[in-house]
Amino acid sequence: MGRYVIRRLLQMIPVFFGTTLLIFLMVNVMGDPIAGLCGDRQCDPATAAQLRSEFGLDKPVWQQYLTYMGNVFTGDFGTAFNGQKVTELMATAFPITIRLTIVAIVFEIVIGISLGVVTGLRRGRPVDTTVLILTLVVISIPTFVTGLLLQLLLGVEWGIIKPSVSSEAPFNELLVPGLVLASVSLAYVTRLTRTSIAENARADYVRTAVAKGLPRRRVVVRHLLRNSLIPVVTFIGTDVGALMGGAIVTERIFNIHGVGFQLYQGILRQNSQTVVGFVTILVLVFLAANLIVDLLYAVLDPRIRYA
Repeated sequence: MGRYVIRRLLQMIPVFFGTTLLIFLMVNVMGDPIAGLCGDRQCDPATAAQLRSEFGLDKPVWQQYLTYMGNVFTGDFGTAFNGQKVTELMATAFPITIRLTIVAIVFEIVIGISLGVVTGLRRGRPVDTTVLILTLVVISIPTFVTGLLLQLLLGVEWGIIKPSVSSEAPFNELLVPGLVLASVSLAYVTRLTRTSIAENARADYVRTAVAKGLPRRRVVVRHLLRNSLIPVVTFIGTDVGALMGGAIVTERIFNIHGVGFQLYQGILRQNSQTVVGFVTILVLVFLAANLIVDLLYAVLDPRIRYA
């Protein structure tokens, strides 16, 4: 396994550089960030030239990228146009989004897998049909509709939660936003688990375990569920980065100043340093999550070996 991990880490290097280069190029063609610094009025040529020189925007794009990556390896992600270090924005935003993502992942694992196991073992019965219809409804409703509806009912009408999350964003205030963020993924996890359980329930190793007289609970947990979780773990692993980067809508609804909020502000103000810096960290999160998922395959299925 050691050789496999080393080989995967080496493969991640060109992926990291290629992805960050693509993002850097895309962000730099969004528009003129200097124009946004002067408000509604157009910057005079002297001021614009000074700002371009100060932020290194007067250099060729390839040179800007090399300078940026050189600074990244020293822990310097640049300075936002308001003068604040991007690392300072990360220090306040990422812990909040990490807590929100943890809440969302817990909902996916606990509720999604539990419903998937129940419906997979009762395929074709009323409970299976009901859950399939409910998950289809959840998938069909946009996240912003679900978030606004729960905020209106639970926060404004019934007063069960605060309509807006406080700046500290403790776990108890992130339960409803986490459920909103995880709603669509939770539905997919339920349907994926249900399909995998239903298919593996007819496998020879399950029939053999039942024929040996093993308790039903042990057959389901030790044999059926363990082998059925491989596609589910794959989905959840890739969903970690998607939840962190795709929380813009949820964080805007509940006023959460996390990664999604900072990305939205960076895109709105054409602040390339902020956008590229945050996306660079999200790329690392995606790569690390994929590596962990690959290593979990051998834990779930002992037949899998890494050369």
